Amino acid sequence: MLAVDLLTRVGLATLLGVAIGLERQWRSRMAGLQTMALVSTGSALYLILGAYSFPNADPTRVAAQIVTGIGFLGAGVIMKQGMSVTGLNTAATLWSTAAVGALAGAWLWREALASAVIVLAANLLLQPLAETMDRRKNWSGREHPPVDYLLTVVCRDDRDNDVRALLIRTVGDPRLTLTSMRSAPAGAGTVEIRVGLSAAARDDAVLEAAVGALAVDARIQAVQWSIPDEAAERFARP
Repeated sequence: MLAVDLLTRVGLATLLGVAIGLERQWRSRMAGLQTMALVSTGSALYLILGAYSFPNADPTRVAAQIVTGIGFLGAGVIMKQGMSVTGLNTAATLWSTAAVGALAGAWLWREALASAVIVLAANLLLQPLAETMDRRKNWSGREHPPVDYLLTVVCRDDRDNDVRALLIRTVGDPRLTLTSMRSAPAGAGTVEIRVGLSAAARDDAVLEAAVGALAVDARIQAVQWSIPDEAAERFARP
């Protein structure tokens, strides 16, 4: 194989990997710009190795091994946090990027370009649609995954027991299940109480109502709620 031909194929694979990786990096996903570029480049190199270094070998076997091997990378970005699983889309993007690189290595450049555009379009256009569907709770027959909430309250340390009792009464909604309650010093004579709650389906209005009821109590200095899994995903870095 000529050096110019090699550089052209591998260069195309790298550029397409960078294009896909830019979208992942922009969303601060675990596998971003460098990972996608390397996956695409490596797939092209392996396919070229199988096709040109061993003339009597079947190059499709190399492509099949790429599909299998990329699964190890994909498994590394899938994580279970509480009741939620994150990283599935990033793993699927890695798998698709390997296919783009393999197409470029085989010099099916039209197919490689089209595939990269399709992967980018799927990530860019389907993400807002998925978020809209997640926010809609009134669609008939729609199932909603369970969710874990964290309710954080700050109060004076001499009011710890009273506020604990208040919290138990406030989160007594049948849609919520109390899973944990922990206290820790917050400094300056205050204590932070962290209450773990779970719900069969996401319903932020229940938490907003609880926070509203707690905020007007004079014994409480600060109160807020969050979803730990969402915070972990939002601030994850590649």
